[in-house]
Amino acid sequence: MDTYARFPIELVRGRGVWLWDRQGRRYLDAVAGIAVCTLGHSSTPMRRALSRQLGRLQHVSNLYRIPEQEQLASWISANSCTDRVFFCNSGAEANEAAIKLARKHGHQVRGIEEPLILTAQASFHGRTLAAVTATGQPKYHQGFEPMVQGFRYFPYNDIHAFEALLERCEADGPRVAAVLLEPLQGEGGVHPGDPTVFRRIRELCDAHNLLLIFDEVQVGVGRTGRLWGYEHLGVEPDAITLAKGLGGGIPIGALAVKASVDHFRPGEHASTFGGNPLACRAGLTVVEQLERQHLVDHAAAMGQELQALLADLVARHPRQLEGVRGWGLLQGLVLRPEGPAAADLVRAAMAEGLLVVPAGPQVVRFVPPLVIRRRHLRRAVALLERALQSLVG
Repeated sequence: MDTYARFPIELVRGRGVWLWDRQGRRYLDAVAGIAVCTLGHSSTPMRRALSRQLGRLQHVSNLYRIPEQEQLASWISANSCTDRVFFCNSGAEANEAAIKLARKHGHQVRGIEEPLILTAQASFHGRTLAAVTATGQPKYHQGFEPMVQGFRYFPYNDIHAFEALLERCEADGPRVAAVLLEPLQGEGGVHPGDPTVFRRIRELCDAHNLLLIFDEVQVGVGRTGRLWGYEHLGVEPDAITLAKGLGGGIPIGALAVKASVDHFRPGEHASTFGGNPLACRAGLTVVEQLERQHLVDHAAAMGQELQALLADLVARHPRQLEGVRGWGLLQGLVLRPEGPAAADLVRAAMAEGLLVVPAGPQVVRFVPPLVIRRRHLRRAVALLERALQSLVG
């Protein structure tokens, strides 16, 4: 179906941070499947682990205990503020599970007949109907109305707007069940959360007995130079949603929660494929390599390097470039309105042999594999500068 405006290249092979198309041309990959290929392409640990797993067992369903699933859940719980994990297949499914959990919290804990969930403008939470309704960008809603009821929006990082919205919603009694936020907005333009704002939201959630849920689909699993995005903000959420980098290229999603807010009971939520042995083996391999190769610290160091290189690029091209923002290996190069559009710069970079991805009309996003090295980052920024020069002369 014609659901993608695809770029005109056909990628057939990858190794590390490099991809090759059918004509044999090589590309430096700073997209990583949109923050997915944590260990790079065709990594030796991943190939070996998945081959062994396929030789044993790939799928049985959640009718039975799955040792790989239990091991991965234990790792997530031991290394985060959460205690229990539900596995699914994608970030959108993880957010759907979180939305259902929030509604049950509203009914069961706050006694609300029609619970509300507060989310941020310019957010992105997925393409399923409830997740896209939670997404605070009207362009994703167009053509799919009526949207799911029960969502209200406020400007990201605006604590006064949040307080006013919460007060309006609660004016006649309890109506809000949860707040769903990205620690850093990725698709919305690479906007990091303000720790002061998030701490105040945490206080208000505690005061009103609301769930605070963080969508860590893009920022989690080490990408930002810390294992979880919430670590940058100085607050602990009640639940986090995961996907993308957790499987390193094999589809997996997860909702991880604190035991105190685990309201699901058997039969209330499920997934046929979620957390099967193959997907969980991929997840286990990713987290094992995060530790073995010290990739979280590496992402922090490489993120500083990338941010500095991009800042130098901005200084050399102040008429076209405005700045750089982000955490770790999730960085956004902000283009001036009078400069080239992000999509045009992405296409020009592709012609130079560099893959990057837009994050809105005026931001070019870098989300490379966490195994990227300084020499790769220097080459990436050099190729991007050539692309920029090809557009502006």
